[in-house]
Amino acid sequence: MSVDQTLHAAFAGHIARALDALQSAGTLPEGLNRAAVTVEPPRDAAHGDLATNAAMVLAKPAGTNPRVLAEALVAELVKLPLVSAAEIAGPGFINLRVDAAAWLAELRAIATLGADYGRSTMGAGTTVNVEYVSANPTGPMHMGHCRGAVVGDALAALLEFAGHKVVREYYVNDAGAQVQVLARSAHVRYREALGEAVGEIPEGLYPGDYLVPVGQALAAEFGDRYAAAPESEWLDLFRERAVAAMLVMIKDDLALLGIHHDLFSSEAELQAAGKPAEAEAWLRAHDLVYDGELEAPKGKTPEDWEPVALPLFRSTRFGDDQDRPIRKSDGSWTYFGADLAYHFQKAQGADALVDIWGADHAGTVKRIKAAVAAMTGAASSDKGGQATPFEVKLVQMVQLLRDGEPVKMSKRAGTFVTLADVVREVGKDVVRFTMLTRKPEAQMDFDFAKVVEASKDNPVFYVQYAHARICSTLRKAAAEGFAPADAALDRLGEEELALVKLAAQFPRLVEAAAVAREPHRVAFFLGDLAAAFHAYWNLGNDRPDKRFIIPGDAALTGARLFLASQIGQLVRNGLALLGVDAVEEL
Repeated sequence: MSVDQTLHAAFAGHIARALDALQSAGTLPEGLNRAAVTVEPPRDAAHGDLATNAAMVLAKPAGTNPRVLAEALVAELVKLPLVSAAEIAGPGFINLRVDAAAWLAELRAIATLGADYGRSTMGAGTTVNVEYVSANPTGPMHMGHCRGAVVGDALAALLEFAGHKVVREYYVNDAGAQVQVLARSAHVRYREALGEAVGEIPEGLYPGDYLVPVGQALAAEFGDRYAAAPESEWLDLFRERAVAAMLVMIKDDLALLGIHHDLFSSEAELQAAGKPAEAEAWLRAHDLVYDGELEAPKGKTPEDWEPVALPLFRSTRFGDDQDRPIRKSDGSWTYFGADLAYHFQKAQGADALVDIWGADHAGTVKRIKAAVAAMTGAASSDKGGQATPFEVKLVQMVQLLRDGEPVKMSKRAGTFVTLADVVREVGKDVVRFTMLTRKPEAQMDFDFAKVVEASKDNPVFYVQYAHARICSTLRKAAAEGFAPADAALDRLGEEELALVKLAAQFPRLVEAAAVAREPHRVAFFLGDLAAAFHAYWNLGNDRPDKRFIIPGDAALTGARLFLASQIGQLVRNGLALLGVDAVEEL
């Protein structure tokens, strides 16, 4: 069975063919753009099983009335053998009622496709570069990096599942002041490893204990050669060694979360290769950079402020409130200038770009999007002059709590709580799922007590418990001689079919979440599915006839076990997209 033959995809095809028939009959004109036509469950389940807006979105460009078009479309759709009713609602929405046989076929489709149920070919193999984490290589991962890391990794998995090729990229900010501070901090630990009493780490340097082994490694490699040497002799060398050590640590920390990047791109290498200078020359040739003076700062102008001629990018052409410098007055690159060249380079190997940034970078989104749009749009003659699609997803910080109180900082890290410590305490799955239980742009509290709480108020537990409950039921049934079977699925009633109807939304949800770049939708769906499964389970507490195992009825038991087995498969599929293991016991 093809992944494109699931129920929602099939009905999208039915509607497309019905529109083709109306077009052939002359009811619809040729060449209508159908991109906005949708097939989805109606908001109120009482209105039917599926709804389409086809008549609403096509009537105006077709020059007809939505209800008139809806009536013509309904006349085609009622010819389908699995459509029991098609009704027009409001100004032209069409609600469809589908025979139970269609839902039972979808339940079998889940069993047939297994781990591929929900997979899509929508992406058509186009390449999406997803850049995430990209923390400065100055120390171990901390919880400030965690949410963006999980969102980016889940998005990459979601895009692959939706048919894209994905490049997972980490941009290493190994040029600039912060890595020079790292080198100086490593030099202090180097002298310490040689036996010098360094005392308190000087203000402005990184105080964390994580640099102790870096200093020891430098001492073992170089002895006391650089202990009293001038900074100019060791700064670049120590920077390279320290950054390399930090990247090993960062990769190990990310591995604890199950995160592995395809590509680590170095800012220092980018600059050494002259890429920012190439970008500046290109921009000047296309009248997108000019030499000009920045406006005086708003408000009270500092006494020492002087106008300086700088190369400015014409970002006001693209919606920014002022043109932005790509170099500083000393000739070095601004962060924006280097970032612009980096994104231009990324765009050469991808059809679309997605960056996951912390919300504190919100102020730079408009200008970098403007720059990328300008450069890729003008440079991509092979794309008909179209800019490479580029999105920035902002992720809010996470507040760590323990029983409602802020968590104390880590002595080892010096100033923050390490990601490794959190993962080791509560586990990878809890951390990953929790990070996706709210929209990334919303503030989040991570309370150590609540995220491991065994209650329905904890979405991590609630979803895992649904899967464990299903596994327990299947084990118990096997011990009593029962097994899942699809021979008597027609004995499933409305309560069971409601579960199937919810499960059948998964393929459509995958595509919608991929288009919106919102992996948290998968976590939300799993929460709804788990709640529906638990509700059905609880129904059996009051009504023995609704339990999964009916001792005197092997056929009905087999059908319900088949249903439970496929719900379990769907939970596994969704959790896999989030990078979370589906546990069999709790």
